[in-house]
Amino acid sequence: MTSSYAGDGSYPPSFYAASANIIRTPKVLNGEESADICVVGAGYTGLSTAIHLAERGYSVIVVEGAQVGWGASGRNGGQIVNGLNASLGTIEKRYGASAADFVGGLLQEGASIIYDLVDRFGIACDLKRGNIYAAYTEKHMAELEAKKALWARHGMDDHELLDRDGIRAHVGSDAYCGGMLDRSGGHMHPLNLVLGEAAGFESLGGRIFELSPVTRVTQDAGGARVETATGSVRAKAAVLCGNAYLGDVIPELANRVMPVSTQMVATEPLGEERARRLLPTDKCVEDVRYILDYFRLSADHRLVFGGGVVYGGTDPADVEKKLRPNLEKVFPELTGVRIDYAWSGNFALSFSRVPQMGRLGDNIYFAHGYSGHGVTGSHLFGRILAEAIDGDRGRFDVFADIRYIPFPGGRALRAQYSTLGSWWYALRDWLGV
Repeated sequence: MTSSYAGDGSYPPSFYAASANIIRTPKVLNGEESADICVVGAGYTGLSTAIHLAERGYSVIVVEGAQVGWGASGRNGGQIVNGLNASLGTIEKRYGASAADFVGGLLQEGASIIYDLVDRFGIACDLKRGNIYAAYTEKHMAELEAKKALWARHGMDDHELLDRDGIRAHVGSDAYCGGMLDRSGGHMHPLNLVLGEAAGFESLGGRIFELSPVTRVTQDAGGARVETATGSVRAKAAVLCGNAYLGDVIPELANRVMPVSTQMVATEPLGEERARRLLPTDKCVEDVRYILDYFRLSADHRLVFGGGVVYGGTDPADVEKKLRPNLEKVFPELTGVRIDYAWSGNFALSFSRVPQMGRLGDNIYFAHGYSGHGVTGSHLFGRILAEAIDGDRGRFDVFADIRYIPFPGGRALRAQYSTLGSWWYALRDWLGV
């Protein structure tokens, strides 16, 4: 069976797909099925929601248009970075101190959910602890100092500021003037994480139907109905977790977010000695520019390096050509290194950079728009969605009540508007202002 957005549903070529440690036999949705809850999308949000509901005793079916982790959950940078794209300071200015206090109390919960799932289900995903924010300029360092102080106000004391020598102990590059270590962050193999979560969900009695693109979701007083070309699921409620790949299935959500493509490469295996020169403490790294680079080591000592964006979700003609200059700028000793894998994937951008959660009518829930910070946010939102469906709407309502801000110019101009904005911030990064 084919999908309009995913071809035949096969994983796009990537280092992650080539090194997946669980090979599933996808089961297609055929005929009529029923469950308490139907989740649309077998990525991090969908599986986090499904696991938390199954643990509360609900019967749950997950319907996926391609395969488990086919989208951003199986192609991302593998970095467990705390926080939302919009900073706590931005949230405080935009929504007030109480909103910032609420979000501040949640910033590390997504990571803790990941660590717990890996431990409980024995997920083999090369999990490592610690991530680093890297600063190119003294202005960047001032931003990190302010971030550390703000996060400390909300009880987070896992952070250490690094001067030039301090970051050099973690990153074998002269590119940075300093940075900040977050000991509560980390990195892992993202596709193996989501595949392990799927297996964990199934061990709880959950069912997953793959290669089954959803064509329609409707609701009535009795619940919700999720339809595909060859089957349907009747449930008391549906949860929409398609994020950047939901498309136009739900017209009310189509304009709320924009798909944005980001790119990644994986080098040839570098050998342990060379790899340790680049990242001696095996932490993952992202810089603090608006259009940033991010990188880490794989278990077989490759450098996995990502960056760049294409608004609208299209793929650049040559990913390696786009990323190689930045990789070689950070690590000149890798000039000319062989690139074994190059790939792209979409994340969903909201205009406010704050993820959105809400409900359509009484029986359809949704979450999307993590804006490039979805690894931790998706796991957190899955737990909050499960809480709301189970009757505790406290945390859900806080996010659901945050005002949705549309893209200026609507759907037709959102990519052009965002591209102009990115040029402005890229210029500021280049000028160091």
